[in-house]
Amino acid sequence: MPDQLDDFVKDLQDRIYDDALRDYGREAFDRWLDPKYMYVMDSADGHGRITGSCGDTMEVFLRFEGGRVREASFMTDGCGPSMICGSLAAELAMGKSPEEIRQIGAGTILDTIGGLPEEDVHCASLAANALQVALHNCDK
Repeated sequence: MPDQLDDFVKDLQDRIYDDALRDYGREAFDRWLDPKYMYVMDSADGHGRITGSCGDTMEVFLRFEGGRVREASFMTDGCGPSMICGSLAAELAMGKSPEEIRQIGAGTILDTIGGLPEEDVHCASLAANALQVALHNCDK
């Protein structure tokens, strides 16, 4: 019986992965499995936290050095697409000045990832808005 259950679970996981890879593409799929920059940053210079209309909460943390982002991270309680977009928002902020960060919006995130299914596009807005709130709340 355990072998049948193990086989069922593996088959189900394989189908979920195949569907996600097809729907989201390789880069988004890889970030979903292993999101980059996902941690709470202690002593951040800027922190933004917002909750989207879907109920997902996104936090972005920024640390500056020499007028540019030296470290960026995010946390979310949201779905896979929220993790993907938060990861990209943090990565896109790295090395940027405040003026350059102000130019990062949902479209930037979507273009970088190659788009998302229509029902998940709001996740890019959530991440971009959290990034902008973190910048606005910056101590530097």
